[in-house]
Amino acid sequence: MTEDIIIKCRLEVKKIYDTFDASHDWQHIERVLANAKRIMAKESADPFIVELAILLHDVSDPKYKNEALDPETEILESLGLTLQQKRRISEIIRQVSFKGGNGEAPSSIEAEVVQDADRLDAIGAVGIARTFAYGGAKGRKLYDWEEKPRSEMSEQEYRDKPTSSTTHFYEKLLLLKNRMNTDAGRQIADERHQFMLSFLEQLKKETDGNA
Repeated sequence: MTEDIIIKCRLEVKKIYDTFDASHDWQHIERVLANAKRIMAKESADPFIVELAILLHDVSDPKYKNEALDPETEILESLGLTLQQKRRISEIIRQVSFKGGNGEAPSSIEAEVVQDADRLDAIGAVGIARTFAYGGAKGRKLYDWEEKPRSEMSEQEYRDKPTSSTTHFYEKLLLLKNRMNTDAGRQIADERHQFMLSFLEQLKKETDGNA
């Protein structure tokens, strides 16, 4: 029964993710699922709830969502889940997002796993690639060293200001290592964080003409 639900959900969400740019496509979902499995090897969480939350967590992302549609709710309602399961999954999805640092804290181990798994895909080599993929899709500058990263902002300000891709590292990505919930997440994040620092140092050298 649970496997049938997972299969149905996968089929429905893949059609949506295949329409997104490379920063939030189906490969992103596959990587987040893999991250979650690594974390759950050391954490006791409900894998069924975790997988469904990951599969659905970006289908109604404000960056892509048609305001007239709500695919997250529509798909959830179609899966034959209990009311409690639907509420748990919706709660996890609501708690995943960074929202300019204003996100809701995870309230369950499942939410902690999903948030860590998603944030791990935002950092390291893949995180770098995704940042520039999204920036390119939105026509943003690669870098602007004169632009000052914001330390405080509302969710709307975070979403609306078209900062350069490199500024995004300082406003979000470099903050994630210290915001991991699980020990496994923190261990993986540390290496990826160091890689981003090395990348930014090299980028600065090359764009300063000193490399």
